[in-house]
Amino acid sequence: MEKTTFKQKTKKLWNYFNTYEKIWFVSLSVLSIVFAFVFPETDTNGVNGAVIMTLYVFDVVLALLCELLTSKQSKWSFFIYNFVEIIEIATLIILKARFATMAVSIFFWLPMHIVSFINWHKHPDKQKKDLTVVRSLKWWHSLLVILACAVWTFVIGYVMAAYGPETDFYNSELIFKIVAYFDACVSAVAIANGILLFFRFKENWIVWYLSVILETVINIISGQWVLLILKAGYFSNTTYGFIQWSKYIKQRNQSSGQIAKNPTLNSPPPQNNS
Repeated sequence: MEKTTFKQKTKKLWNYFNTYEKIWFVSLSVLSIVFAFVFPETDTNGVNGAVIMTLYVFDVVLALLCELLTSKQSKWSFFIYNFVEIIEIATLIILKARFATMAVSIFFWLPMHIVSFINWHKHPDKQKKDLTVVRSLKWWHSLLVILACAVWTFVIGYVMAAYGPETDFYNSELIFKIVAYFDACVSAVAIANGILLFFRFKENWIVWYLSVILETVINIISGQWVLLILKAGYFSNTTYGFIQWSKYIKQRNQSSGQIAKNPTLNSPPPQNNS
């Protein structure tokens, strides 16, 4: 068997993405680097601003790649996303901020990415093995998700606003409390998003919209301008991912309907015993 060379593997990986996806990823990655120089971070809690900015840039580039892979229904997004979580945990420890999000990353996202990878690996598309089978949620399940997120936001937000440790990252008590509630809501929808992703429901993209909106507000309040590049990527890719998943589900349902009406379409071809 002929061994695949590094050049062939690289070419195969490059061809895995279409033109839009390549332009989207490269342009946003370059823009994040430009923003890092235009809007440098100041020293915070005794840590050099250059270190914080480096973590931001790596966070943006890897997270963009993960989002793109998820929109393409690839299980490998979960593998890479754990590196993103480690970077974000390290950043939040340095900033001494957003402890609800940090706790969710440590106790929920890290193990969830592992079990999601395993679960997605068990549900490949029969025709296209690089795709994972995805599906839609029932409407009443959506209502339960909304209710659970609301309860979590008010309970955890109150605790974080009342008992969160002091940090010089925010310049007023009011902003600290506002961010605490926003942080709680982000952590709630993040958990909902992770569960929906694990079960391969396309509604994870709708939940993700809310998370991105809240994260954008927090980044603006906090002056984390380079992370706005990531949020711009999230907004555009969330729309792209929702459309791609919806098209796939529609086509799959149509194929299943045709097979149900004509079972012979899914039966193996007759064998010639002569």
